[in-house]
Formats: sequence, C-alpha cells, structure tokens
Amino acid sequence: MASAQSYPNKPIKLIAPVAAGGGLDNLARKVADRLSKNLGQTIVIENMGGGGGTIASQYVAKAAPDGYTLLVSYVATHGTNPAVRKLPYDAIKDFTAIGMIGATPNVLVINPDVPAKNLKEFVAYAKKNPAKLSYGSAGPGSLTHLGVEQFKLGADIFMVHIPYRGIAPAFTDLLAGQTQAMLPSLFAAVPYLKSNRVRALAVTGLKRSPAEPNIPTFKELGYNGFDGQQWYGITGPANMPEAIVRKLNTELNKVLASPDLAEQMASEAMTLMPMSPEQFTTYVKEDIARWTKVAKDRKIEIEN
Repeated sequence: MASAQSYPNKPIKLIAPVAAGGGLDNLARKVADRLSKNLGQTIVIENMGGGGGTIASQYVAKAAPDGYTLLVSYVATHGTNPAVRKLPYDAIKDFTAIGMIGATPNVLVINPDVPAKNLKEFVAYAKKNPAKLSYGSAGPGSLTHLGVEQFKLGADIFMVHIPYRGIAPAFTDLLAGQTQAMLPSLFAAVPYLKSNRVRALAVTGLKRSPAEPNIPTFKELGYNGFDGQQWYGITGPANMPEAIVRKLNTELNKVLASPDLAEQMASEAMTLMPMSPEQFTTYVKEDIARWTKVAKDRKIEIEN
C-alpha cells in the first residue's frame, strides 16, 4: 500500500463527470492546476460525461483506492441522483470523501412580465392563478427540478414542470415567456440579472451571496430548509488509505485558502468551502437526505 510520504509518485487522474467546457470543467482545471503544484505531481483532467455523472461515478467507484483516480463529485452525482434514480453505485459506501471545494446558490427567477416584484407577491399570484404558471428545469431529477418542487411544497402553490436538456434552452424559453419561472444556479443567472431580462426573488443558502447581496435568502423570507446549493467536491474510491486522504485534504484546503482563487470564484458567484473529510461526508449525507425527502413527498422517481 502506498504511503503518504511517497504519494504521489506518478500522475493523478481527476475525473470530471461532464463534457469539456462549462462550469464544473473550468473549476476542476483551476483547482487541479494549483493542487498539482502543491503535490509536486501532474493532475490530468479526464472528462467523462454521460448519464448525469453516473458513468464517471461508477468508473471511479471501481478504481483502485490508491489515490491516483479521483472524482469531482457534485450535487448531481452525490445529491439529487441518489434521491431520484436507481444507481449502479452507492454515493456514500462506494466513495472516500476527500474534501469540499465550494458551492454556488440557486436563485428563483421569473420572467419580468409576471406581475410580482417579490417572493410574497409571486406566491400570492400563483395561488390566484394556478393554471397560468410553468417553470423550466435543466432536466428531470436535477437540482433545478427538485428545488422548485421543494418550494412548491413549502409555499403550497402549483406550477407545471417543463424539463429541458440543460439550462441554456430552459433560459431561452423563460426569456421568451414560454415559461414563467426557474431555479438556476446564481452563476448561470447573473448575466440575465445584470441585463434585467429576469427578476430575482430569492436565493438558496444560509446567507446572502456576496455576488448578488441585494437578493434575500428564502430563509429571510420565512422558508426554512432551502439551503441546497450547486456544490462541488473531490472524492475517491472507497477504502483509500487514511494518510493519503489526509494529505490530499490538507493540500486541497491550502489551495482553497488562496486569495486569488477565492477572488476568481467569487466573480463566478461561488463560495469556497474547505472542509475535513468527515465534514464533507456529513454534508453529502444531509444533501441526499434533503432531496430524498423532496422526491418522496412529490413522488418523483426517474427511470434511467
């Protein structure tokens, strides 16, 4: 078994469970570049899209637990998917938690033609017009789907779900007024907010985002439990040596303490969230429990 002293003595593969390009891939490359300098070894990003992250997750779960094959886990692979799908992996038992990277909140946005200036007015409008509202999502079982279902339950309102193949086409129809609401990541929504093409009502998370400090949290507005976010972390296969996990966690957290990275990520509405492996495990368990409850309450189960 490799020891922490000699690790790493060859390149590390960091699997990104998405196609190249986009937010997760960009984040993975920024973190890997800095982490490789700290570890004194190359980290190769390997993109493995498909199945909403299932293919990549299964690949890493079956890899040797020697620290040379790691995964950028995120809210889909280790949060929403386990809540709504039968998966070929167990998001907890088949992985070793290494550390959290960070998270961006989700924001409830509406088409400006909807006659509501804030969340209270939107809920009142939805209750008076139950057949008039629909919301778009990035796909069935995604955070953008389950988050709105959680809100519908909490606010006791009705909206029709219109699933899309990704967030871009969902935005196109929201801007055109084909749908009236959406819960994208704040990062994805910022360009549309800046140009006043959508109206923000509330963000998820425990506190307001520094990127858009004028948008209140759901919690401030009386909705508790809306702290689900678009999060990203690093995991490896189950049963990795403790010393290697600690070394990776220590070096990852050094990367996250870098002011220039924090500044870059803040410009993308992301907050860096260094954690111990134990804290990260707890976070993942709580996220799965949150979305499992929503899926059960709303009777959501996605066929693979």
